[in-house]
Amino acid sequence: MTASVASADMCENCRYIAGTDEVGRGALAGDVIAAAVILDDKKPILGLSDSKKLTANKRDSLYNVILTQALGVSIGRASVSEIDELNILQASLLAMERAVSSLSILPEYVLVDGIHLPNWNYKSQAIIKGDQKVASIAAASIVAKVFRDRELISLDSVYPQFDFCANKGYPTKKHLRALVKYGPCSIHRLSFAPVLKNVRADPAF
Repeated sequence: MTASVASADMCENCRYIAGTDEVGRGALAGDVIAAAVILDDKKPILGLSDSKKLTANKRDSLYNVILTQALGVSIGRASVSEIDELNILQASLLAMERAVSSLSILPEYVLVDGIHLPNWNYKSQAIIKGDQKVASIAAASIVAKVFRDRELISLDSVYPQFDFCANKGYPTKKHLRALVKYGPCSIHRLSFAPVLKNVRADPAF
């Protein structure tokens, strides 16, 4: 299903409406990554949907189209240390705040996936399952997912024992077995229970 939005219902006469979403909340390793996207109504992008419902090839294809045709695209992140310090929800909101504030165009309205809004001054609305309902949020979910997946794939060569190329930091059986065997590495989230219980004196840094 292609996501769509009647922007007039949310911000009448607004030209620049940003959608934002994050990925990586459930991962045991790596930063949480958010994207913000302002789409061009004159250049509709077909096939936008929740990134989790798309194949990797489809996400990659749409990622390139979004970067080419959107009016604005930006990335924000919260680091592993910020996740451990703040908690994953607050870190996710921080990443989305950073993504929106990094847009080259100041949005008049921001649509956020989920039920929580960052602490900001933008006129905004949280939308449950927004990545399935709103085109700009769907686009943001795709950009964030592709960006984060590529980053974790690049870290696979640094920490090959954890198979980040395949699991992208999420708790697969192989990943959990590696945590037990090797202990966490420097990009693991120590505040997450499966990681914390495997902390040892000689971590796999």
